[in-house]
Formats: sequence, structure tokens, C-alpha cells
Amino acid sequence: MAKTKTQYVCQECGYVSPRYLGRCPNCGAWNSLIEEVKEQPSAIKQKPHMTFAGNEVKPQLIDEVSTSETPRVKTQYEEFNRVLGGGVVPGSLVLIGGDPGIGKSTLLLQVSGQLAQTQKVLYVSGEESAVQIKLRANRLGVGGSNFYLYPETNMDCIRQNIEELKPDYVIIDSVQTMQEPEMTSAVGSVAQIREVTSDLMKIAKTNGVTVFVVGHVTKGGAIAGPKILEHMVDTVLYFEGDQHRAYRILRAVKNRFGSTNEIGIFEMKQGGLVEVANPSEVFLEERLRGATGSSVVVSLEGTRPILVEIQALVTPTAFGNAKRTTTGLDHNRVALIMAVLEKRAGLLLQNQDAYLKAAGGVKLDEPAIDLSIAISIVSSYRDAETSPTDCFIGELGLTGEVRRVNRIEQRVAEAAKLGFRRVFIPKNNLDGWQIPNNIQVMGVQTLAETLKLVFK
Repeated sequence: MAKTKTQYVCQECGYVSPRYLGRCPNCGAWNSLIEEVKEQPSAIKQKPHMTFAGNEVKPQLIDEVSTSETPRVKTQYEEFNRVLGGGVVPGSLVLIGGDPGIGKSTLLLQVSGQLAQTQKVLYVSGEESAVQIKLRANRLGVGGSNFYLYPETNMDCIRQNIEELKPDYVIIDSVQTMQEPEMTSAVGSVAQIREVTSDLMKIAKTNGVTVFVVGHVTKGGAIAGPKILEHMVDTVLYFEGDQHRAYRILRAVKNRFGSTNEIGIFEMKQGGLVEVANPSEVFLEERLRGATGSSVVVSLEGTRPILVEIQALVTPTAFGNAKRTTTGLDHNRVALIMAVLEKRAGLLLQNQDAYLKAAGGVKLDEPAIDLSIAISIVSSYRDAETSPTDCFIGELGLTGEVRRVNRIEQRVAEAAKLGFRRVFIPKNNLDGWQIPNNIQVMGVQTLAETLKLVFK
């Protein structure tokens, strides 16, 4: 009898080693190499991809391929459609990741119920029984004659039932619980996840079935499993939020059929997830009038302008080194802006602790928020309030200049729609677009000039 050969596979990146290593030399993760039985290469000839009708997939001229037969499918959630780039693309493979209990299964169950009104949906669960899913579906008001539940983890059985049922949509909850019986590695291992995803991709691309896959996340916030998992799928969505808050953010970080970094805002209620049509009002509804250390910025998330309050608290430090703490903002960006304020605006911040956050749990990472961060810091440092009807847009340079930003027209229009009366923008952004009548646009060239206008 031939001796069984083993190898050690990193569960973070998929690196293979012939012997055990405490630290993966590829990704640097500690204690991530797990012993697995080495798979023997199969001598069976691989069959070509076959459709449900039994037709073999063959090469086609690009001019003969028709896209009119597969239009995007709209769900009742406009926020969900926006994140996907305008609707669900038939034959796509979509991966949704998020923290435990954040609402991934709830979102997909509600979307499945909407899609099942007109087309056939198969919900495959490896974590819950059919009765448990039904209990949750009753609470959410989800059902229909085209909605099928299938609690199973064996990919052979799942493939067989998909071929018999021929659904339009398949939901896999979750990919880490699925198992390829031919493989001897443990469920949830790198090899299993890779093969399961490969099978789902063949089903989606060959037969035009849209597949939604739920993926668990690690402590670091990344989707568990090999990085190739995100490379194989068409779209990667992250469902973010705090379990102590009702609001959830659906963010696209990869999308072959639309813009990346789009976000959709949902609110978790007793009856399930409800979309938030105007997230700017949500982020600003609890803003205090007359408070110092606060300013509003119009940030772009994908193609959507959103007004967010940036808060700062600057206080004398009790230690030798001043502390810098940020929530929802880049720590290095804040340190850079504080250095510019010291050099170009004459503020003594080296002996001041600074705490900054983007209110509402949103994460901001674009150059246009620089000016608003600077205004918030100066407001808290001087204990001087800013006008509640002012907002700020602009990138700061190291010499103190306010640099132009993109899509200024949409940003100003969003501010005007929510009742802001004055907006500070880079002077170089003033030309080439129509300024709304109900808002005053202030073009500024330097940080010092802006501070004089704001804090008179």
C-alpha cells in the first residue's frame, strides 16, 4: 500500500510547505500552517462545461454574442441595486462578507424573497436547517412558490439538485461549510474553499445562474480563506456596521460590472432590513448646534455624494507624547493635516491630544475631506464654533494650499439639497459648472484664508 503523503498549507494565503513552519514565509501569519493529505492528480479526463440542456460550451464569435437576452435584474432595494452597479447581472458570482450576526443571511433571505416573486430561487444553507430558515422567513415576511430551501453541505448533492431544479438564483450560506467529497482536506480549508468556489463559478458561467455566496471574515476583517477566493468571483461586497447600532453599510470593494466603493445604507429593524434612501440626513440628524470641534464634509462614496459630520476633540496632553486617535479616518492623514496646521496656521498642537471621528460609523478615505478635518481641529483647539449651515470640501497640500477635487458639482448640489447655505471649495473648482441659486459658494486658495473666513 502506498504511503500517504502530507503537506502543510497556510490557511490565510494558501502557501504550501513540505514541513511544518511556525510562521508562513509568504504572508507572515503565525500558526496558520495545517497538515493536509496531499491530493493525487486525477487520471480521469476532464469533461468540457455542459449546460442544463446538455449542450457543450464551444467558442463563439464576439459579434455573435448577444447581451440583450441577459438584462440586469432590479430588486426592490434600490440601495442593493446601486452597490451592484444597477442591478443583478445574470450569471454573476457575488461574494458577501461580514462579521457574525451583522445581517448577511437576513439580507440575502429578503433579496431572495423579492427575486422569487418572478424567478426560481434555491437557498442552500450549511449552517441552518430548513425549519430554522423558515422561522426567520416568517418573521421577515418572506415566502413564495418559487423559493426552495435546501440544507446541505455536500457539493455533489448540491450540483445534482441544481441540474434538476434549474434555478435562476442560488444562495450558498456559507462557502466555508461546503465540502467537496473527493477531497480529503478538512471542511473550510484552503483547498476545499478553492474547489467549491471553482464549482460554483462553472455553474454560474455555463448556465447563466446567478450565485450569491456568504463568506465569513477573520479577526482582521478580511474574508476568511485564500485570497484567490476574491479573485475568482465577479463582485465582492462587505456588510459592515456595529452590532450596537441599527445602521448597516453594504460596500462594494470589487465589481466587474459597476463602480467600486459604492455603498448602500440599511437599517436593521424588527421586521428585517430597511433601506435608507437619504443617508446624509441619518449622519447629520444628531449634530448639536453650537458645538465646537465639528464640521461637515461632502464625501463621495463611489458615485454617491454623502454629507458626513467630522468631529474633533483637542485637549492638552497629560503625558510627554501627544496622543492621536482616529475612528473612521486615516491616522496618517490626520497627522499630516495637524503638521500643516502647525507650520502654516501657527497652531501649537505638539502638546495637544487629538481625537477625531467620522460620525455615524462611516469610513472616509478620500482627499476631499482634508479641509473639513482641519476646520474641526481648529474649532476644537480655539473652542470656537462653526456655522451649522457651512460645509467644507477640499484637499490640503503641504504648503497650505487648498487643491481642487473631482465631481464638485454633485457635491455642492447635495449640500444645497439638505439646506446648507454656504460651502467652501477650492478656488480652482469654481469654473465650468452651474452653481445652484440657494447656496453661497466660497472659493478659497489657502488654508489661512479659509480660517479667516470661518473664524471671524
